[in-house]
Amino acid sequence: MTNVYLRNGTAAQEMPANNDSKIDINVALPRLLTQRDLAGYLGKSTAWCERARWAGDGPKFVKLGRHVRYRAEDVLAWIDANMHGSTTDGGVL
Repeated sequence: MTNVYLRNGTAAQEMPANNDSKIDINVALPRLLTQRDLAGYLGKSTAWCERARWAGDGPKFVKLGRHVRYRAEDVLAWIDANMHGSTTDGGVL
């Protein structure tokens, strides 16, 4: 039997190897942002988030049923990928 529970922001699974011992596996769960969270963080509107997602210009996203979520690490990677050295350079640093 497998028990899954949250502990300090991480998920832990206990799977009995036999009757006397257990294996404890810790997995870090990614921070998921809503569209509203993302818009607030970026200083953009939720409509901008929708347009950027539709056009493929925004950060990667996750679809959970009909809900859209953004992983914090994907948002940070998207920000890093959009770094510019000046307003006149055409490329990204």
